Amino acid sequence: METKDYLTEYYENYDEQGRLETRHGNVEFVTTMKYIERYLRKGMRVLEIGAATGRYSHTIARMGYDVTAVELVEHNIELFKKYTQEGERVSIMQGNATDLSFLEDNSFDITLVLGPMYHLFEDGERQRAMSEAVRVTKKGGVIFCAYCMADSAIMSFGFVKGNIKEIVAKCMVDTKTFEAFSKPWDLFMLMRKENIDKLREGFDVTQLHYVAADGYANHMRETLSQMDNETYRLFLDYHLATCERVELTGYSNHTLDIFRKN
Repeated sequence: METKDYLTEYYENYDEQGRLETRHGNVEFVTTMKYIERYLRKGMRVLEIGAATGRYSHTIARMGYDVTAVELVEHNIELFKKYTQEGERVSIMQGNATDLSFLEDNSFDITLVLGPMYHLFEDGERQRAMSEAVRVTKKGGVIFCAYCMADSAIMSFGFVKGNIKEIVAKCMVDTKTFEAFSKPWDLFMLMRKENIDKLREGFDVTQLHYVAADGYANHMRETLSQMDNETYRLFLDYHLATCERVELTGYSNHTLDIFRKN
C-alpha cells in the first residue's frame, strides 16, 4: 500500500477531533493556539496544510480570519465540511503537502503544518513539504511546523506499555543510539530535535520558538483525566510557563517549530 492508503485506513477508524478534546490532547491544542494567536493580526490570511477534520482551521475562522485548508484524506475532508458553521470564512481542498502548485507564491501570512510531517517518511518528502510551505507564505510570514518525537514514543509505547523488546526485534530502533526508524506502515515519522533543526536550516527562515506542544501530558493521561478542574488548570499554567525550556522538550509527544520567512 501507499502512504495515503495507510493514512486513509487509520483516520477512518480514529477520532482525531476527539483526541484534541481529551485532557491530554487539549494541552497540545491550547499550547498551539496560544502561539498562533501570538502572531495573528486583523486581516491576515491563514493556510492550514494537512488540516485533518479542521479543529484549528475552524477555531481560527470563527475568530474572524480567512482560512484556506488543504487535506489529503477524503474521510477527513467530509468531516471538515460537516463541522463547518454558517458564516465561517473557510474553504477546504484536497491536496498533498509535497505539492501545493495550485496555491500561489507569497499568499499567506500564517501557514500551519500541524500534521504532514507526522506522515512523511523520506527526507526528500519532508524537504518538498517544507519548501512548499515556505513558498506559499509571504515574506515576514510565520510558519508553524509540528512533529512527533521519537524519545517520547520509545518511552511511552516501548517501555511504559511493555513493547520495547518487540520494537527491537522488528529493528525499529538502534539499540546503541536508540534512534527510531519509521516506515509508512508505522503511520508516524518519529523525529529528534537535530533532525528538525537540520530540515529547517536548509531554508531562508529564522526560528522564533521551539515548543513542547504537550510536554509530559501524554505520559500522564490517566492522572490528567482524574484531576479536579483547579489542579488541571494549574497543570496547564505550569506547562505553558515552561514549554520552551529546552531541558523539558525532550519527552514531549509533539513539538512545534515556529519560524519566520525571511
